[in-house]
Amino acid sequence: MRLVTKSIERRARTRFPMHRELRYKLLEGEATIASGAGATCDMSSGGVAFTTDRPLATGAFIEISISWPVVLDDGCPMRLIVFGKVLRSGLHRSACSVEKYEFRTQSRTLLFAVPSSHDSKLQRWAKEYTKARQASA
Repeated sequence: MRLVTKSIERRARTRFPMHRELRYKLLEGEATIASGAGATCDMSSGGVAFTTDRPLATGAFIEISISWPVVLDDGCPMRLIVFGKVLRSGLHRSACSVEKYEFRTQSRTLLFAVPSSHDSKLQRWAKEYTKARQASA
């Protein structure tokens, strides 16, 4: 006789399969420690699972820019920007929380990003997030 165990879903929100191109930036303390590209595996309002080319630092703040499948006004591509923390990371797959998100328009042609000032939106969000966590503790 074979024992069958039922998998229990522990997530509070349902994950939906979605395979979209993404770019990410990782922040630890005040320094950007990594950036790269990958693809989403599944998403929910509380988290994103995605592929990476290397393991990411668990607990680091992350900003993910995901190509969105819907266009604005029948022609303007959109991107979903997610701010969160890396929850898990393995050799080729990682997961992060969704603490904050916003939609942005995307240029119609691929532009290579030049590194901007050190005070990025990710860094400002991470500072506010950390202060709020410390104040509630």
